Amino acid sequence: MAGGSGIIHYLQTSDAITHGVAYVLLAMSIASWCFLIVKTWVLVRAKRQATRAVGRFWQAPTLAEGVAELKRADRERVFAPLAEAALHAAEVDIPGALLARVERSERVVRALRQALNASQRRLEFGQVLLASVGSTAPFVGLLGTVWGIYHALGSIAASGQAQIENVAGPVGEALIMTAFGLVVAIPAVLAYNVLGRLVRQLSEELDGFAHDLHAYVCAPVGQPQAPVRGPQATTH
Repeated sequence: MAGGSGIIHYLQTSDAITHGVAYVLLAMSIASWCFLIVKTWVLVRAKRQATRAVGRFWQAPTLAEGVAELKRADRERVFAPLAEAALHAAEVDIPGALLARVERSERVVRALRQALNASQRRLEFGQVLLASVGSTAPFVGLLGTVWGIYHALGSIAASGQAQIENVAGPVGEALIMTAFGLVVAIPAVLAYNVLGRLVRQLSEELDGFAHDLHAYVCAPVGQPQAPVRGPQATTH
């Protein structure tokens, strides 16, 4: 039996459980591919904007103007929240408030840490979907195969025709579900690794940018400010 007709015949003769497994695999495949396309576009765009956005920030005459330039250039909102947090923490001065008793350096560190964590969570959003699809899709397909073999052998036993030619066809068709599971899992695993590398690179640049912001904002008045560095020099 040909491959296409074998798949169609298997789905036509299978029961609701096999159909359910097939639908689950189809949904996992659609979800992973849609996320892959959107996430790749977002991360690549953020990576390309990083150098220009951070460069325009450090070329601004004041911190407030630098934040404004960064917000315009950083359309994915990856680096801008850190600069906004640093600016806000540096300007906070509420007499009598608990925050006013904290040293300026500590306030800036706290604000940058929160903004950095938020940006990293945004970059990593959805990665668990790819990891889950990549790790579970083969087992979902295997479940469909096991159930298909059980269903096929039960039908053969009921018909009383247990010759090898009558067993090989249904069992071979049931193995299609395992192949489906692998077809869904392999792109998800590859995408997880590639996107994870982009996320790590952006996270390193964010970490370096946060250190530079802290050094600039907390530098004593009259002291030389932190050296201007682009994203390529912010890794450790």
